[in-house]
Amino acid sequence: MPERSEPPPAGTYPARWEADVALADGGTVHVRPVRPDDAERVRAFHARQSRESIYFRYFSPMPKLSQRELDRLTRVDYLTRMAFVALLGDDIVGMGSYDMWRDPRSAEVAFIVDDQHQGRGIATVLLEYLIVAARENGFEALTAQVLPENRRMLSVFHRAGFEVSSTFEEGVIEVRLGLEPTAESLALIEERERVAEARSVERLLFPETVAVIGAGRERGGMGHELFRNLLERGFEGPVFPVNREGGHVASVRAFASVLDIPDEIDLAVIVVPAPEVPAVVDECARKRVRGLVVVSADLDAIEVDGRSGAEVVRERALRWGMRVIGPESLGVINTAPRTRLHASFAPVQVEPGRVGFLTQSGTLGIAALEHARRVGVGISVFVDIGARVDVSGNDLLQFWDTDERTDVVLLYLETFGNPRKFTRIARRMARTTPIVAVKAGRAAPFDRDGSDDGLAATWPTDATVDAMLAQSGVIRVDTPVELFDVARVLVHQPVPRGRRVAVLTNSRGSGVLAADAVVGAGLELAGEPVDLTWAAGPDAYEAAVGTALADDGVDAVLVVYAPPMRPRRAEVARAIAAATTGAEAKPVLATFLGAEIGTSLVTGGSAIPLFEFPTEAAAVLGRLASYAEWCARPVGTVPDLDDAELEAVRTFVDDVLGTAPQGRWLDRDESAELLRVAGLPVARHRIVTSAAEAVAAAETIGFPVVLKATGVGRYHRGEEGGVALDLHDAAAVATAYERMAAGLGEAMRLAVVQEHAPPGADLLVGGHQHASFGGVVSLGIGGAMAAANRDLPVRVLPLSDVDARLLIASSPVADLLAAEDPDGAATGHCEAFLLRLGAVLDHVPEVADVLANPVIVGAAGALAVDAWVRLAPYRWDPRPPVRRL
Repeated sequence: MPERSEPPPAGTYPARWEADVALADGGTVHVRPVRPDDAERVRAFHARQSRESIYFRYFSPMPKLSQRELDRLTRVDYLTRMAFVALLGDDIVGMGSYDMWRDPRSAEVAFIVDDQHQGRGIATVLLEYLIVAARENGFEALTAQVLPENRRMLSVFHRAGFEVSSTFEEGVIEVRLGLEPTAESLALIEERERVAEARSVERLLFPETVAVIGAGRERGGMGHELFRNLLERGFEGPVFPVNREGGHVASVRAFASVLDIPDEIDLAVIVVPAPEVPAVVDECARKRVRGLVVVSADLDAIEVDGRSGAEVVRERALRWGMRVIGPESLGVINTAPRTRLHASFAPVQVEPGRVGFLTQSGTLGIAALEHARRVGVGISVFVDIGARVDVSGNDLLQFWDTDERTDVVLLYLETFGNPRKFTRIARRMARTTPIVAVKAGRAAPFDRDGSDDGLAATWPTDATVDAMLAQSGVIRVDTPVELFDVARVLVHQPVPRGRRVAVLTNSRGSGVLAADAVVGAGLELAGEPVDLTWAAGPDAYEAAVGTALADDGVDAVLVVYAPPMRPRRAEVARAIAAATTGAEAKPVLATFLGAEIGTSLVTGGSAIPLFEFPTEAAAVLGRLASYAEWCARPVGTVPDLDDAELEAVRTFVDDVLGTAPQGRWLDRDESAELLRVAGLPVARHRIVTSAAEAVAAAETIGFPVVLKATGVGRYHRGEEGGVALDLHDAAAVATAYERMAAGLGEAMRLAVVQEHAPPGADLLVGGHQHASFGGVVSLGIGGAMAAANRDLPVRVLPLSDVDARLLIASSPVADLLAAEDPDGAATGHCEAFLLRLGAVLDHVPEVADVLANPVIVGAAGALAVDAWVRLAPYRWDPRPPVRRL
C-alpha cells in the first residue's frame, strides 16, 4: 500500500514513527525518533556500556560524551540526519542513526546496543526503521564503517535481506546496503515479526513463577479460586499470592505487594478492582515482571490523566517490556507437562491434547471447555483475550504456528483487531495447521461506518467475513458445538481428498437418513448406502469398512450402527477400528444411535470420532472437503502494478479531492475517465442535448452506436426503456433521438451517445472500501436484471488470479460467460477486469466505491458501459510500514 501522508516540515518531531515492537526473545521495547530532551538519557546510556561496545561504535575509547557530541546525537533534522532510540521504561537500551555524509544519495549508519540487551534483536529493529526512513527521505543506500571483529553488527547487515556489498580498507570494513525492498528482505522482515510475536506470547504461557495479585482469603472470590487452581492443578513452579493485607491465602503466606516477593516473577495475574490496576501495573514494571494477565474488568470506565484505564495499562505495560492478555479475561491454561498452568478461575477440568482454543467471551469459554471435556477434545493452550488491549488473535496464531503441541486451532471471535494481518497469517498457517472459527455477529447484516455515503450502508458485512475466512483457508462453523465436532475429526482423522462418501449401515432407515445428510452437506454418495442388515456383527462391519477404504472411488466412510435387540457396541467399535489399521488414510466417522458421544471409538491406537446422528458427521465431512480443496488450490498470483501505472489515477484523485476534501460521487464523464486512466476498458461516449449533437457525436465515435436517456432510473432495452441499440448511420441516430425525446420527455434532456459494445453477457461489478476489512469486490448479473441480485459473492483484497476465478465460479454469471464462449475467453476477460479493478482499489484506496453496470463481457473482451465512482479521503493508518505491535 503506498504511503499517502505528507512528510513533516524539516526539524519537526515525527511522532508517527513511535511504536512498541516485539523483539527476537519475546520482550518488547518502545521505538521512537530521538529528541533533544533525550540528552541525559543518552549520557546515562553511554556510561553503562563496556569499553569494547564504545570502541566498536566510535572507533576510539570515549569514556564520556562531550556536550557537543550529545547535541550531535540528539538534535537531528529527521531528514538528512535521523536517529531512533529503543527504550525500556525510561532507559535507552539501543540507539541507531544515519547521517548524510559524502554522497547525497547515501547516508552513513551507526548503532550501539546496551551490553545487557545485546542479542535480543534491537539492532535489527533499529535498522529496519532506519531503512524505511531513509527510503522515504530520498536516500538510495546506507553505508557503515565496521571493525572486522564486530561480527555481531556485520551479521545484522547481512541478515537484513537487502542488497549488501562490502570493501575492506585500512583495517575497516565498509558495508553498503541498498534500500530497495526485495522479495527476500520482505520475507525476512515478516519472518522476524512472526518469531518475535510468537515468542512474546510464549513468555506469557510458559512462566516459571506466577504471582496472583488480588488473591482474597475467602473461597468463591475470583482471585482466591484462581490461586487455588494454580496450586491444585499442578503448576510446575512457585505461586505467590498478593493481598494488600498480607497474611495468608489458602494456607500460603501472602505478600502485601508484588515488590515484596523475593523471587523474580515471570507472570502476574491481576484480579483487583479496576481503579487499582494502573498502580499495580506500575509495581509490576518496577519488579521487572515479564507478562500480565488482567482479569479485572471495567478499565474503560476509569480515567487516568484524561485517558481510559485500558489505554494507560497497555502503554505502561509495553513500555516496560510486558505484554498483556485482557482485561476482562477468564485467564490462560497451558497443559504442557513442563508447565501445567491453570491461570484461570474457571472451575473446569481441562484434559491435555492437541487443540489450541482462543475465545473473546469468558462465559462461553467456560461452557466450551466443559463441552470439550465431554466430547474428548484435549486442549494444548486455552486463552481468553477478553477486551484485547494488547495480545490479539493474530498474536496467538503466530504462537500456534510454531507450537509443536498444537495440531488444530479453534477461534471464537467477536471482532477482528487487524483483519488484513489475520488474513496474511491464516493463509500461510492454514496449509499445515487447520484453523476453525466461529465468528459471532451474523445477526448484524450490514456494516455502517458512520457515513451514509457510498455503498457502506448496503454492503453485507457477514458476506465479507465469509469471504475473508474462505480465502484464508479458515473453516467457518456456526456454533461452538460444531467447533469441537470439526476439531475432534481433525485431531484423529485425515482430511478427505474428495467429496465421495461411502455410507455403511445395518438399518435401511438410518441409511436413508445418512444419505440425505451426505447430499445435504454438499458431498457425493459413493454408490448406494450399503445395508448390512440387523444381523450384521463385528466381522461384517470390519469387512465392509475395509472394502470401502480400499475403493479408489471412496474418499471418506460414514458408518451407522443401530443397535439390535442385543447390542454389541464395543465389539463393533473394535471391528471398525481394526479395519482402519494399515488401510489407506481416509477419514472414518461413526454414528452409534443411542450411544454416548463423550469419547471416540478408540482401539489399538485408532480413534474414530463418534457422533450422535449422521447429520452432524456429514456436516463435518462437508466442511473438511472444502478445506481440502482450499489446501490443494494454488496460492495464486496478485497483479504487480508499477507505481508509474497508477500515477495518472492518483493525479486524477488528488485533483478531485483538492476541490472536494470530503469526497464525492463523480459524474458520468468523470467516472468513465477515472476507469480509463486506471487501465480498465470503458465504452467511449458523448453527452448530447439535441439530435444534431447526437449525430455529430456518433460520427466522432464511429458507427454503430447506442443512444441512451440519462434521466431513466433503470434501463430496459428498447427506446421506451431509454436505450436505442444498433444505430448504424446518421439518419438512424437522428430518428431515434427524435422519437425518444418525444416519448421520454425530460429524461432526454441530457442523452448519451456511446460506442456499441461487442456481443456479450451483461455483468455487474462492484468495489468498496470496507471500514473494517479494506477493499472488497463483488460480481453479479448486470443490466436490467441487476436488481434481482441477492447475496452476491464477494472477495477481499488483495485479489489473486485464483480468487478472481473462484469469484466468477461462485457468481450467477458463470453460466452466462460459459454460454458466450465455451472455450473460456469470456471468462478470461472477466477475470482480467476483476484483477485490474482489485489492484486499483488496493493501491489507490481513495477510490471508495465503484459500481459498473453493465460490464459487457464476451469472446472479444470486456467493456464497462456505465459506471459510477465515489472518491473519499484515505483513512488508512498513516504510520510508516514498519514492525509494530
